[in-house]
Amino acid sequence: MTTVGFLYPGHSAEDDYPRLAALLGEGIALPLVHTDIGEDAHRVDALLEMGSAARLAAGVGELRALGVEAVVWACTSASFVFGWEGAQEQARELSVTAGLPASSTSFAFTGAVRALGLRRVAVAATYPTDVAELFRAFLKASGTEVVAARGSGIITAAEVGTWGRDEVLAMARAGDHPAAEAVLLPDTALHTAAYLADLETELGKPVLTANQVTVWEGLRLVGRTVVHPALGTLFTAAAHREG
Repeated sequence: MTTVGFLYPGHSAEDDYPRLAALLGEGIALPLVHTDIGEDAHRVDALLEMGSAARLAAGVGELRALGVEAVVWACTSASFVFGWEGAQEQARELSVTAGLPASSTSFAFTGAVRALGLRRVAVAATYPTDVAELFRAFLKASGTEVVAARGSGIITAAEVGTWGRDEVLAMARAGDHPAAEAVLLPDTALHTAAYLADLETELGKPVLTANQVTVWEGLRLVGRTVVHPALGTLFTAAAHREG
């Protein structure tokens, strides 16, 4: 059994994880522990507190008790808001605290982009514009060109979690760009696990979503490769590249 643990802020789209686990099949467990979200706001000061070392450390013991082999901070905005070096330090601190390999959703995105050999991407974000631009800067620091970045102006994760298929597809379409080789949807509060195939069919290109890449990153940390078409290009083309 491969067991990867996730620290997830608050409650919004955490049901994506058991859905993804069911698709991955037997032999993979994805236990999740909720962290204290503090103030639910896509605002820089609130996000810095949400991703603080103390808040992340509080959930590590519970995950370790479940026998996890790696830990991923399942939050994009409260990792990239620290900047490239700050997010690296966040992941290092989490790894030291857990005594296990660790990462975050922001690095899951950059790793997925590299695994697929992408150079130019578009960002379709739920966030306010200023926060979406911080994600653009994070991707640029990784060497990825962002040809378009669109924010949707949503302040709370609670509101994002109410979105369904139609809203998710509409946001992806609006954020796409002809020059983009893929579209990134960076919010773990957004339900996407049930729509991965629909998103790629609609846009005609790879679509990377926060909870999808977070699970992929966790499996990568423990050296586990899974191929599953329902999980998008990342779990097909990237998996074959790694193989």
